[in-house]
Parts: sequence; C-alpha cells; structure tokens
Amino acid sequence: MTIAPEKPAQNRLVDHFERGLDAPICLTWELTYACNLACAHCLSSSGRRDPRELTTSQCEAVIDELQRMQVFYVNVGGGEPTIRPDFWHLLDYAVDHQVGVKFSTNGVRLTPDRARRLAATDYVDVQISLDGATAEVNDRVRGAGSYATAVTALENLADAGFGDAKISVVCTRENIDQLDDFAALADRFGATLRLTRLRPSGRGADVWDDLHPLPHQQRRLYDWLCAHGDRVLTGDSFFHLSAFGEALPGLNLCGAGRVVCLIDPVGDVYACPFAIHDQFLAGNLLRDGGFQRVWKGSPLFTSLREPQSAGACSGCQHFDACRGGCMAAKFFTGLPLDGPDPECVQGFGEDALARPRSVPASSVDHSRSTPTRNQPVLLQLRTRPPATACAESPLAGFSPEESA
Repeated sequence: MTIAPEKPAQNRLVDHFERGLDAPICLTWELTYACNLACAHCLSSSGRRDPRELTTSQCEAVIDELQRMQVFYVNVGGGEPTIRPDFWHLLDYAVDHQVGVKFSTNGVRLTPDRARRLAATDYVDVQISLDGATAEVNDRVRGAGSYATAVTALENLADAGFGDAKISVVCTRENIDQLDDFAALADRFGATLRLTRLRPSGRGADVWDDLHPLPHQQRRLYDWLCAHGDRVLTGDSFFHLSAFGEALPGLNLCGAGRVVCLIDPVGDVYACPFAIHDQFLAGNLLRDGGFQRVWKGSPLFTSLREPQSAGACSGCQHFDACRGGCMAAKFFTGLPLDGPDPECVQGFGEDALARPRSVPASSVDHSRSTPTRNQPVLLQLRTRPPATACAESPLAGFSPEESA
C-alpha cells in the first residue's frame, strides 16, 4: 500500500502578509504638505510646504526604484498634491514607468482640461475628498466652499468620460447618517464610494473627541457595510468593527510595515500613513540608501513583521476578528499598542480611555499660522510653531526648472 505524502499546512493569506512582502501593496506618498485648505481632521497637519521637499529629480528617482521593485501603484496625497507645479509631470513619469497612480485631491485643480487629460491617461485613479453629503456637513470640517469645489471636480471628471472616480469619505459622527446620500452621490457621478476611518493623528487629535462616531453609530456603520460592502471600498479601515460578528471584506489586520507604509514630502518613511510620528519613523530615502533598503532593512519594519502579542486583548474571544484594532488610533489616544482599540466595539476601549494615560504630541505640524478665508468651523489653531521650518507660501521655494 502506498501512503500518500502528507500535505503541507495551508496558511491563510493574512498569515503571509503579517510577515511582510518584498514590496508594499499599498504605498502612500505625500508629495507636499502644502494645501489650499486647512481641514480640521487633517492627519498630516498640512498647510505650508516644507522647503526640504524632494525635488523633481529626486521624485523621479523614487519612481524609478518603485518600478524596479515592481510596485504596482502608489497612493499620492498630501497636503494637496496638485499644488506642486511638477505634479502632472510626475504623474506622467510614473505612468510611463509602469507605476500606476491613485491620487487624492480636494478638486481645486481639476479643471475641465485636466479632467480630459486624466480621462485619456491609463493607470490613473482619482479620489475626491468629501466629508459631507451636503455643504453644511462637509464645509464645517473642510472649510467654506470645499463642497462646491469637490462636486465641480466630480462633474468635470464625469463630463470628460473619466471612468470610476472615487469619492473618499472620512466617517465622522456628523456624516454617519448620510451614508445612503453618499452612495446616491457616487451613483450620480458614476463613481465608487470609499469610506475611511477618522484617526486621532495630526489635527485629527484636536477634534477626535468631537468627531469620532459614537458606539451606536459604529454599529450602524458596520450594519451598513455588511449590506453594501460589495459596492464600497474601505481600505481595511474598519477591521475593528469585525468584533460585532461577521468579518468585513478585506485583510482585517494592521498592515503597518508589513504591506503598507508612507513616504512623506521630505523622504521620511513611516510604518503607517496614519502614524506620522517619530516612534514610527523607519528611515529616510536620501539618508538610508533608497526606499527598498528602508523597506527591507529597517529595524522598525523587522520588529513589526514579528508575531505580535495580543496583550490585554488576549482573553477576548473577538481578538482573531479585530486583531486588537488600529495601531495609530491606540498610539494617538495614549493607549498601549498591545491593548484595545479606543473604539473597541465591545466597550474595552472606553474603559481604557477612562484610565490615566499620556497622549503623545505630534512630531510634525505644517498648519498655517494665520487663518485661511475658508477656515473650517471646528479647527482651533495652535499657537506653537511648526516642528519644521516651512514656507508660508505653498509654492515658495520652487524653481522654474522644477515646475517645467
């Protein structure tokens, strides 16, 4: 009798991702901290550009390296990335080098001509940021006139024949009741709705107590995603909600340093797009020999790819579903990284928040020192200077050669 060889254990896809990949699946690249808005919940505290921003040639070198690493696409953001005079050049350069671009914008530069140009370009995806299905709700957070600007950009894209634009929404307690309205807005423009979680980082830390969804709204969001998840993108923002029961579509894990990371405007590499803080700084492209060397050799990334302790959540029957929640949300609310998420749907986060804790200060702040004319209602400007030297003008420091 022949005995069949024993089959190797079949690991889940998530188990492979936890150990890290040769290149990130989701790479976010913030091209600039400059922004025409001053959104109250901006996770990078954007406003003024940093004069140390990577030059056009340095950005091209990064794209060349991403091509060699076979990075399929990059999420470009800011700040407002289209404010960089060389943005459209860099977009074309990336596409020409087989690196797709998904960029997030408030729509300020998406004119009819630009929309037609995008519609004629392959491997480009556009996300329009909109945090209210009405001007009243959106502009309270993003600033007066921002709703009209975003809707005009969506109209321009639709008129140009751009297929499947994204409407990117940060979920807050003020817009959870508008989920159906957001879906209808996406249908109106032939777009796809993308929902993301509010994180208490950057200026978001200042308004998190006022804006993060309440427990009953978390349940409503979960039920809505279960009913409409096949038509909605979430980017694994809400895996903490899986503790309600059925797992939501996606990886349902914290991908920091494993499958995701962020490059900031000066070339610093962070483990997570929502954790722009010195504690999660893995290295710098210019100082440490390029992105690939940081991604593969950073001690921080190596530690994040090791098995993580469940810590205080080890006795919870829902840990395998929620994985302890979001690292950034815990860190910026002063909770231990091996403890419960501050919005733990089983209530353990509320208990943790009620205990003494130390909330870390932001490592970077590029907020403008004087109010803008479209200042959001919620924003309370800080009096301390930014952590890095920034030019007041979003375009200061660019040479004609860089904008060509």
